[in-house]
Amino acid sequence: MTLEIDVEKALGDFRLRARFSAGAGVTALFGHSGAGKSTLVNLIAGLERPDRGRIVAGGAVLFDDRRGIDVAPGRRRIGYIFQEGRLFPHLTVRQNLLYGRWFTRPADRYVTLAPVVDLLGLSSLLDRRPAALSGGEKQRVAIGRALLTSPRLLLMDEPLAALDQARRDEILPYVERLRDELRLPIVYVSHAIEEVTRLATTLVLIAGGTVAAAGPVDEITSRLDLQNLIGRYEAGTVIDGTVTAVDAAWHLAEVGFGGGRLLVPNLALPVGATVRVRIRARDIALALRPPEDVSILNVLPGRVVALGNADGGLIEVQVQAGTVLLVARITRKALDGLGIVPGQALYLMIKSITFDRHSLGQTMSG
Repeated sequence: MTLEIDVEKALGDFRLRARFSAGAGVTALFGHSGAGKSTLVNLIAGLERPDRGRIVAGGAVLFDDRRGIDVAPGRRRIGYIFQEGRLFPHLTVRQNLLYGRWFTRPADRYVTLAPVVDLLGLSSLLDRRPAALSGGEKQRVAIGRALLTSPRLLLMDEPLAALDQARRDEILPYVERLRDELRLPIVYVSHAIEEVTRLATTLVLIAGGTVAAAGPVDEITSRLDLQNLIGRYEAGTVIDGTVTAVDAAWHLAEVGFGGGRLLVPNLALPVGATVRVRIRARDIALALRPPEDVSILNVLPGRVVALGNADGGLIEVQVQAGTVLLVARITRKALDGLGIVPGQALYLMIKSITFDRHSLGQTMSG
């Protein structure tokens, strides 16, 4: 499914101007608070009306001011999941799940209760009421209720923002299953880069009401000119790879990718499984020669492509490793001391311990 957005909306002194297109998978809208992410999602849902523009989802025109088209929210067949579950407190989980289904025409229904319950692990919760659920359980029910409307598109507006880290870790695998097993197009809003890089197929960076960049997540995260928008502390590179070996004795897994291989904490995934790894720029060190007698297990040969703009005492270095672009952040003193310049061959050193569970996620299979 293709999503085409070209809209403008003024809200007081704030003006949103957004134009981009995205294909199947998860389209992540990323930016700081107040950038315009939620406003854009409300325009897609029909909860707010653009001042001008066009919105097309899967070939269906939802809004076009020139043609006078403005499909009512209830007829757009869009599932919307908010920060809080917004469940009906007087209804059981089963009744909450089925509530949205009644507003979908029988001819448009393609989802039934049993698969959704199985997908989201809700079978033991069906007779409970929301007051007896944890925050993560409430969000899973909210996702299930949205799925049972048989949507053509799912909107998730910072669905994990109100949860602690443990509950976030609980929900993320279910979002991956929606993406991979149902192949349901998802627009996912977040200001947490670790969520975005784990889930997204397409990354849309929004800053000050405008789209600063949009494209495949690996390309966007490796661009030097966008590091400040992503957040320099958490900025890095996204790599999609395949589990090529598992070392049970050392609790490690080997992931092959376009730049070589990486050793990461055991993923509990079989050989052949696809996986996504986020490598933070601050977790990469550079060396001019192959290091010897060091504890770092991941050492990759590469060649410097470009240098970023210096910010204080730090600078980003873009390095080509095989077919993959990686970004390292080092001090300007180290850069000058090593004499690093574009075109230079060197080695990237990446600690295995930096690949925490929040950096690892399964990717869409072909």
